[in-house]
Amino acid sequence: MWEREPKETEILMRLLASLFCATAVFAGAAQADALRDTAKEYFAPLPSTIPALKDNRVTPEKIALGKALFFDPRISASGVFSCYSCHNLTTGGDDNMETSVGHGWQKGPRNSPTVLNAVLNEAQFWDGRAEDLKAQAKGPVQAGVEMANTPETVEATLRSMPAYQEWFKAAFPESDAPVNFDNMAMAIEAFEATLITPAPFDAWLNGDDEALTAEQKAGLQLFIDKGCSSCHSGVNVGGHGYYPFGLIEKPGAEILPPDDKGRFAVTETVDDEYVFRASPLRNIALTAPYFHSGKVWDLKVAVQIMAESQLGEALSDQEADQMVAFLDSLTGTLPDVVLPILPAETATTPRPTSEVR
Repeated sequence: MWEREPKETEILMRLLASLFCATAVFAGAAQADALRDTAKEYFAPLPSTIPALKDNRVTPEKIALGKALFFDPRISASGVFSCYSCHNLTTGGDDNMETSVGHGWQKGPRNSPTVLNAVLNEAQFWDGRAEDLKAQAKGPVQAGVEMANTPETVEATLRSMPAYQEWFKAAFPESDAPVNFDNMAMAIEAFEATLITPAPFDAWLNGDDEALTAEQKAGLQLFIDKGCSSCHSGVNVGGHGYYPFGLIEKPGAEILPPDDKGRFAVTETVDDEYVFRASPLRNIALTAPYFHSGKVWDLKVAVQIMAESQLGEALSDQEADQMVAFLDSLTGTLPDVVLPILPAETATTPRPTSEVR
């Protein structure tokens, strides 16, 4: 029987090993590409530039003014609460409380959503009652349990400080009386539109195979296969569409308070009872506690509750861990935000009040 020389055998074995490795790499790349192709049917990476706003052109002057207003507590009646109070940019863009505390230390009815990437939402608030961020900016300023102020007092406050008059004029040069409540809201919207947080998931969608771990990819596959992506999709992985909380099985009364009927308060339509806007999931790992009631502090528990209540699925511990790993890949990098130096009050600045109206 003919036998190969040892050297020939060694060369052949190396060639076979190389071929096996190349085949494995090709198969792995093909599998990764297949998952990415599927993911792109549901999701999109964040835009590389500031999103355009409806009827509100974003300019550097408007962003600078909006940032000052975002951090200024004097647009509240008490001079204590600012937009930043409930949307802390150092802790995920929310306040990490069950429900927010406002004027007179009153407790609000719902958990504060994150402001990060909020410009990409279809509408604002859990019930979608504000069509965009400029409409949203006006709400808390006037809400009795939040900032408890009035448009007239806000305007008087801002006009009392010469620096604000200059900043408004620079931001709204076409306006004869630029310091007004509508322009305040537009400036805040322009600043908030800059709060975009690119994440590893975006890098992966854009072709970086190493941006996600194997566990995160497994979690993404589960997220799609189980049906989570039917509601939590798009560029913000949610933030659009309205769905009943408890589609298959209603959570307990603590998680789904019976007196908060969600979108019903907006539409007064029976079909909208306990219906809420799908929560955007970017930076979800940073924004505990969860749900509109703010009663769940553990992301894994929140994932398991959603699977049972919305999908009728009981996830295994491994599946829940993989899903959480995928959600971790949505934690992004916040743009650098330098605290503004705010103008000082003058003799004509309205004095703060703690009176609850």
